[in-house]
Amino acid sequence: MPAILALFRAMLNSLRDLLPIIVVIGCFQLFVLQEPLPNFLSIIAGLILVVLGLTLFIFGLEMGLFPIGESMAQAFARKGSVFWLLVFAFCLGFGTTIAEPALTAVAAEAAEVAAEGGLIPGSEESLLEYSTGLRITVALSVGLAIVLGVIRILKGWPIHIMIIGGYLGVVVLTVFAPESIIGIAYDSGGVTTSTITVPLVTALGVGLASSIKGRNPMIDGFGLIAFASLLPMMFVMIYGMVMV
Repeated sequence: MPAILALFRAMLNSLRDLLPIIVVIGCFQLFVLQEPLPNFLSIIAGLILVVLGLTLFIFGLEMGLFPIGESMAQAFARKGSVFWLLVFAFCLGFGTTIAEPALTAVAAEAAEVAAEGGLIPGSEESLLEYSTGLRITVALSVGLAIVLGVIRILKGWPIHIMIIGGYLGVVVLTVFAPESIIGIAYDSGGVTTSTITVPLVTALGVGLASSIKGRNPMIDGFGLIAFASLLPMMFVMIYGMVMV
């Protein structure tokens, strides 16, 4: 019974979080466009599925992803094996990013646009090769970004200096990168911080910082996501310079 009540409360919270979006769309549809909602029953059914899916996703994070990320980071910290901690951080960043649905969609769309623009052949094999290369490039960059973030936590390096330096690198690469890849590179930084990557990476940082003496989980545990957004932009622009 308590579990059912908790699930019901979570569904109400999910509906509350979605309410502003519903109100905005409804107001513009009825008062600006002044047209009835098309396929009203389908929209309601879809909304119910979204609320249910969001609720189950949040439950999954709290029950599975957050605890396992924190517990594994703490276990590596207790063992004192920096090498295996860094290997785990890289594999975690690479694996979660390559599985991101948003990255898959953006890479496929980028391949189609590149083919339409004459940058690559329009064959199915070329589209697959381009999108796969883009996904692997982004995943490798996120893996290295998480490794860099873990080293920062271990060493206590100031995050603001590293982020400023990183964005200076992005600006420099933007000058030399092909125009056709710049927009994709900047979007790649956003799609890496999505449903799968963020929970596990955040749990890793917080769990690691809480296990190391002298580290504050609030100050040192967060910031990994910033690296996961920054490095993909640089790597994708380099990828564009090599491929085009």
